[in-house]
Amino acid sequence: MASNGIESLSDVELLATLLGTGGARLGVIDLAQSLLSDFGGLRGLLRARRDALEAKRGLGPAKTAKLLAVLELSRRSLHEVLLRGDPLESPDVTEQYLKTALRDHPHEVFACLFLDTRHRVIAFEELFHGTIDGATVYPRVVAEKALRHGAAALIVAHNHPSGISEPSLADQAITRRLKDALALLDIRLLDHFVVGDGNPVSMAARGLL
Repeated sequence: MASNGIESLSDVELLATLLGTGGARLGVIDLAQSLLSDFGGLRGLLRARRDALEAKRGLGPAKTAKLLAVLELSRRSLHEVLLRGDPLESPDVTEQYLKTALRDHPHEVFACLFLDTRHRVIAFEELFHGTIDGATVYPRVVAEKALRHGAAALIVAHNHPSGISEPSLADQAITRRLKDALALLDIRLLDHFVVGDGNPVSMAARGLL
C-alpha cells in the first residue's frame, strides 16, 4: 500500500487491512479470504446481517461493527454529495446513490428524491416496502410528501430484487399515474430509475416518462 497506493491491494488484502487481526489459529488473510468466499464477495459481505457476520469464526461484535461502519460511511458520503446544495446536473451521481441505497434490499422498495426549483435535493425517503414481487405505490402519498417538503420536482426509484433492471409494464403504468397526479400540483416527475445488479435504468432516457 505504501509503495503503490491503496487501490493496488486486492479485495482480500483490503478486507484484511480493515479487520486488522484474525482469530484463533486463523490468520487475518485467511479470515478475509474465508469471509469473501462464504458471503460471495464484497457485495454479499457488506449486505450481510449483523447476526450472520457475528456467527462467523474470527468475527465478533468489534469486527462486525467495522464492516457495518464501512457500508454506512459509503452511504453517508454519497448522501452528502446529493445534499451539498448543487443542482442534480449529472445523472451519474444520482444513479450511484440510488444503486447504493436500494440495490441490496431483499424486497422491493420505492423511494423518492425531492427536489427544489433548481433541482437541488431537499430530502430522500423510502416510501413503500413490498414483497419480493413488488410494492404497492400510492400516488396520493407521494404527492402529499412532495407538498410537505415543498418540492418542485421529483425523481423516483425502486429496486428489482431479481437483479434485472428492465422496467415492467406495471412500472410504466405507475410512472404515468405518478406523472399525471403530480402535474395537477405543478410538480414535475423528472425520472423513474429501476435499480438492479447493473447500472440503474432511466425510464426518462428510454422515453417512457
